[in-house]
Amino acid sequence: MHDATPLIATLVGGLVLAFVFGALALRLRLPVLAGYLVAGVVAGPFTPGYVADAHIAQELADLGVILLMFGVGLHFSLKDLLAVKAISIPGAAAQMGVATGLGMLLGWWLGWPPAQGFVFGLALSVASTVVLLRAMEERRLLDTDRGRIAVGWLIVEDLAMVLALVLLPAIGGFLGAGHDGPAPTVGALIETVAWTIGKVVVFVALMLIVGKRAIPWVLQTVSASGSRELFRLAVLAIALGVAFGAAHLFDVSFELGAFFAGMMMGESKLSQRAAEETLPLRDAFAVLFFVSIGMLFNPRILVEQPWVVLAACLIIVVGKSLAAFVIVRAFGRPPKTALTIATSLAQIGEFSFILAGLGVSLGLLSSQARDILLAAAIVSILINPLLFVALDRWIARHDADTPDDHPDMAGHTVLVGHGRVGRRVLAELQAVGARTLLIESDEDAVRELRARGDVEVVVGNAAAAPVLAEANLAEARALIVAVSDPFEGGQIVRAARALRPDLPIVARAHSPECVGHLGGLGASEVVYGEQEVARSMFAAAQPKRESTH
Repeated sequence: MHDATPLIATLVGGLVLAFVFGALALRLRLPVLAGYLVAGVVAGPFTPGYVADAHIAQELADLGVILLMFGVGLHFSLKDLLAVKAISIPGAAAQMGVATGLGMLLGWWLGWPPAQGFVFGLALSVASTVVLLRAMEERRLLDTDRGRIAVGWLIVEDLAMVLALVLLPAIGGFLGAGHDGPAPTVGALIETVAWTIGKVVVFVALMLIVGKRAIPWVLQTVSASGSRELFRLAVLAIALGVAFGAAHLFDVSFELGAFFAGMMMGESKLSQRAAEETLPLRDAFAVLFFVSIGMLFNPRILVEQPWVVLAACLIIVVGKSLAAFVIVRAFGRPPKTALTIATSLAQIGEFSFILAGLGVSLGLLSSQARDILLAAAIVSILINPLLFVALDRWIARHDADTPDDHPDMAGHTVLVGHGRVGRRVLAELQAVGARTLLIESDEDAVRELRARGDVEVVVGNAAAAPVLAEANLAEARALIVAVSDPFEGGQIVRAARALRPDLPIVARAHSPECVGHLGGLGASEVVYGEQEVARSMFAAAQPKRESTH
């Protein structure tokens, strides 16, 4: 038997432990992220037993972040980014300033040098890409106004941290880092800032001028070859290649490079297919990201410095979020949007760890301060899903208290989802004059449908009981679940069946396994797309019988 290499051992160990503890967390009705983090703690060097290679785990996690940001870029256009710049740029800058100031205040109270307080506070100010996007994707918020603001905010934080990581070594002398030799001059510092900003500008310009045309063209050319394998390889090569090139040629972060690669690929008509091809890899490597965080955690810090860890957590979860809420409300956005942004930012992650590691290497941050930061990060990541659950309940209550726009709705068909299939189902229902109520979570789509005025619409997650109650499922004629994700569809079917045991429920599936899954959860009928296409093609190929007179 061959001895497992560190790469294989880390990959297998991380995924197996993540599965075991993730399933256990789900069984205990805890956030599945908690299970992934515990898996990392078990695989880390601070607990007995199996120890994974931390360096390899971090590199695998970096791949997850790259693919995740690439996926976000696929669904995000330059127009979307520019549409939220008025709130994202000043909002992110102000929120980072508040969090950094609170971190410096905590450092002053603990007697830390000002430089250590500054680096510590700056690390507290930036949210985790993976945690934020996971929460947004689970709630299908990325294509909403709230989601676009959050992603725009994230991009501004990313750019700020790119600048900070480049400038920190240059200004280490000014901040008191223990360097041998003379401290850098102000002129050298200005030159470093200008050079860094210039490289970022060149990269962005190159992507907007060359990448916007070249990337869709490559994708279209490869697609014309008819090879699905080559198409998938092209998507991954572009995502990883642009991210790598951005980091090594322009000193731009992997995440930002991948985001722009995805955004330029989004100009192609094949962007939806590209997103589907990379989804399995994105999910697998995102799991490894949380495992890698757990591996960094030293539980001893909770015993040695519990109050300092608590204070850092309060800055992240309360101070930073409160600042974001006030900023978003100051821009005239509704409470729902402000609370969503505040909740999204109530955690810290990958950039915080990179900054902390650089701070320690420069002598600006002590190892104890880094351990406090890691502990606060893990606690905030564990708390964040619970905050989103509370937010979902508040929104459901708030929407339930809103005057009912359809009080007399009865004998109607409830349609969930207004995607490619949902649009066609809605058109068919309207063609036969069937009274229809649509449930959709995309707020922009809801606004457009309400402006049309030809269908009743409920906004929200159809798996939530308050949303189904608002759709008056008790008096509905049927429920059609047209969402593409079988797991999301299964949650909706199960919730609807619990509320109305006799309701006819029709769901869609992409495979025979999904047919069994949805049927087992209570769907009356499951439409398997490929099977229906095959039947139609067979019927169309049959010779037409001539009528006899």
